Amino acid sequence: MINVVRPRMKDETDYSRRWGALLGALMLGMLVLAGRAVNLQVLDRQFLQHEGHIRHDGLVFVPAHRGRLIDRNGESLAISTPVKSVWVNPKEFEASDNNIKLLGDLIGMPVKDIHDRIDDSSRGFVYLKRRISPELADQAIALGLPGVYADREFRRYYPAGEVTAHLIGFNSAEDDGQEGIELAYNDLLKGSPGKRWIMRDGKGRVIEDLENVHLPVPGKDITLSIDQRLQYLAYRELKKAVIENKARSGSLVLLDAKNGDVLAMVNQPSFNPNSRVKISGNVFRNRAMTDVFEPGSTIKPFVVACAMELGTVKQTTVFDTSPLHIGPNVVKDVHNYGMLDVAHILQKSSNVGVSKIAIALPSGKFWAFYNNLGFGQPLETGFPGETSGHLSANHHQWGAFQKATMAFGYGLSTSLLQLGRAYLSLANDGVIPMVGLLKRDKPIETHQIMSAKTASSVRSMLENVVSREGTALKASVDGFRIAGKTGTVKKIGAHGGYTDNSYLALFAGMAPASDPRLVMIVMIDEPSAGAYYGGAVAAPVFSSVMEGALRLLNIPPDQEPAQPHLVAAKDGTI
Repeated sequence: MINVVRPRMKDETDYSRRWGALLGALMLGMLVLAGRAVNLQVLDRQFLQHEGHIRHDGLVFVPAHRGRLIDRNGESLAISTPVKSVWVNPKEFEASDNNIKLLGDLIGMPVKDIHDRIDDSSRGFVYLKRRISPELADQAIALGLPGVYADREFRRYYPAGEVTAHLIGFNSAEDDGQEGIELAYNDLLKGSPGKRWIMRDGKGRVIEDLENVHLPVPGKDITLSIDQRLQYLAYRELKKAVIENKARSGSLVLLDAKNGDVLAMVNQPSFNPNSRVKISGNVFRNRAMTDVFEPGSTIKPFVVACAMELGTVKQTTVFDTSPLHIGPNVVKDVHNYGMLDVAHILQKSSNVGVSKIAIALPSGKFWAFYNNLGFGQPLETGFPGETSGHLSANHHQWGAFQKATMAFGYGLSTSLLQLGRAYLSLANDGVIPMVGLLKRDKPIETHQIMSAKTASSVRSMLENVVSREGTALKASVDGFRIAGKTGTVKKIGAHGGYTDNSYLALFAGMAPASDPRLVMIVMIDEPSAGAYYGGAVAAPVFSSVMEGALRLLNIPPDQEPAQPHLVAAKDGTI
């Protein structure tokens, strides 16, 4: 038999070569993968663990509950309630127009606004609606729209609204204090956020809480000195007076005469801190502490007190109050009262009489007395923007006319609370306690400004102001002795100089005058309904608020009720 050997075809040779190369490449790839797996699983396991954590685990902040603000009796003035904020990842968001409308209806947003907010964002995070009820947020999430999430937050709520707005202030969208007490004590109120590890799925949604790194620390509660009942009373009466007198604005401060606690502090116009849409920044400021003015005739009792302390006058010392010429200047009163003793100089609010008392005082002693009363000095309450006012230190340059103007309240500036602090010295037998906005349990720092005898004498003279013969009968409170002083101050015009038709109407007083428990200062800015004297505009506000405050605090009367035929005067004077 003959064996015939068939020659191998060229195609078969090429096929075998390619098959061998393919098997070699597969074996090499398997070896590389096996080597890489061994390297990652055995030699470098931490790399995979780290990458896994980056993709699936995350550290998130847990917001802390902000501390409450409460009044001296425990009534809530600012509280935080749990809410949720709905946000979206634009890169993941997918929804039909119908579903977007459903989402918008739940969270209170027009469809166009949702589209605009998402389309304008280049980030992976944009808020749709901040601080809505948890129930609504949960319903929004339940729609199951890709890229829509909700986080837990807190919303600040102010139960008293505009009644306490200027004092309490408000917070930003991030729950940080922006004005008032909220800003002043933000670090104490806000606490510290917590942290926790969470697990997310491939779309970034939280699917499991892993562990708490540390729990949030709630903020501290802060108790203020104000009494919410008195705050409501003062707010109501001040607002009424500003409206009736067609005034530009108004402020009122009520103080505890014994320890300087601020029991009420209100301003008009006010604002609602729970809804601040379309409100200008000027409305936010607490004018009673941030704005200054010339105190006018409300300063006169301190000129008399200084002179009595130095022994230059007594209550019975008599002065001629005819117009007083000082160089080219003339000091005069509304009426020429002729000869008046010191008591009647205060009763009639004589500019001439008090000027003559001041001119006889040594400039340094005169300045030091004002300075010790706190004029030009900081209040040190910690309130943002509180003013120190102005008291010139160049007393050695004061001439007779400078002393005269300083005596009837021009040439220095003060805030309403600073003026109230000064009046504490008359109410508290010559001692000024440091004023405060927080309720204080420790002994209060005090300063002796004048003798108890001088304070008592001036106080008794100020009772005559609140009488038929005085300038402030409308400040009277039936059954109580009232001591106080009116002020009607010309305002400085826009181009300098004093105007003849823009006034501040002021009344500063205390009750019961036999042993004062309360001090109140009232200011009405630019009354334009006809009356503008302090005795006609500010004194009635003092009367109505003081009457209610004395009743609410159960302070007993110190005199017999007035006879029914006594009627308040129709107008007042300076």
